[in-house]
Amino acid sequence: MHEQDSMRSHSDFEPLDDRSIRSHPAIEVLTEFARGKWLIAKATGISLVAGLILCFALPVSYTAVTRIMPPKEAQSTTTFLNSQIGGGALSEMAGGGLLKDPNAIYIGLLKSRPIADAIVNRFGLNAVYGARNMTAARKKLESSTQIVSEKSSLISISVTDSDRQRAADIANAYTEQLRNLSKTISVTEAARRRLFFEDQLNAQKQALAAAETAFQQVQQNKGLVLLDTQANVIIGSLASLQGQIAAREVDLQALRSYSTEHNPDVQLAERELQAMRGEAAQVEQHSQPTGYSDMGLKDVPKAGLDYIRAQRELQYQQALYDLLLKQYQAARLDEAKEAAVIQVVEPAILPDQKSAPKRGSILLLFVLLGLFAGAALVRILSWKQAVASDPALSNAMRGLTLALTSK
Repeated sequence: MHEQDSMRSHSDFEPLDDRSIRSHPAIEVLTEFARGKWLIAKATGISLVAGLILCFALPVSYTAVTRIMPPKEAQSTTTFLNSQIGGGALSEMAGGGLLKDPNAIYIGLLKSRPIADAIVNRFGLNAVYGARNMTAARKKLESSTQIVSEKSSLISISVTDSDRQRAADIANAYTEQLRNLSKTISVTEAARRRLFFEDQLNAQKQALAAAETAFQQVQQNKGLVLLDTQANVIIGSLASLQGQIAAREVDLQALRSYSTEHNPDVQLAERELQAMRGEAAQVEQHSQPTGYSDMGLKDVPKAGLDYIRAQRELQYQQALYDLLLKQYQAARLDEAKEAAVIQVVEPAILPDQKSAPKRGSILLLFVLLGLFAGAALVRILSWKQAVASDPALSNAMRGLTLALTSK
């Protein structure tokens, strides 16, 4: 009895049959690969040789990198002067900056056509790239150059070229061309403001001379009229306010000369101008005085009205002339300033290592492709042999082929 139980227990742990092991799909696939190992090795070898040929056929390229620190935007003299003439909000908006990334404007300049053309002409890149025209040369230069803003607020300029000396020279040339372009743009804008205010100042000088002549004629015709303290306060405050209005109108014209109506600075200046005009209208038309600064022209005696008007016009023209003179002097200071200083933190040097081709990565990729191609070829040949040795499967495949090819 005991012997029978022992025999049963041993029979429960008998090993699997060799045929069941060989019939497992994974074992069959591995067996096929083992039989076709030489075919896989040949495919891998051919792929490896092709990778080696490609590695030595591809041109060697080098990458040179330079890093620059763009200047911080400073408030111009004209903007500071605007803040002193009732335009504090306007100056805060202008000084606060509308760009989230201050480096964006310098990256845009580095990628601009004038800088690209200057570099193409300087290094003869038309011949180097085999470009048919300047457009093709610019596109090739753009594809070989990478300009990015780093987290450290520096601007990185990377240039890739087959000649490592030329790669370093082109990277450094970007900095030189950026200096030249930023200087030209700065001088052009400042000179435009200076010319604008110069024209306005010349016209105002003639208006001031005409006001002086008119005031002199009133004195000669009417005689000297003595004004009381209240009239002098009204005339002075109103003339100053109108002078500020005229100066703000000139500032608005200057903004519109290089901005659109949708510019926030232009819209803010228009609102400020409307508020100042409303205040001047209230001062001039008020007829019930409550104090010196709140008295209107209707409270001045009729006998001195012509004299008051002539004096007010003279003071207004004088105040406007003084404000325009300050604007003109501020524009001249801006024009005399040097261009923004572009500081080179890390100049480009000769790269000591090639950046392409990555021969190790290429060879690994081709080895993997060869293994895959060899394994696929072994599977296809094994499947063809299985079809040829099984008449039923062969007939089924012929029927499937006829069904697919028939109309």
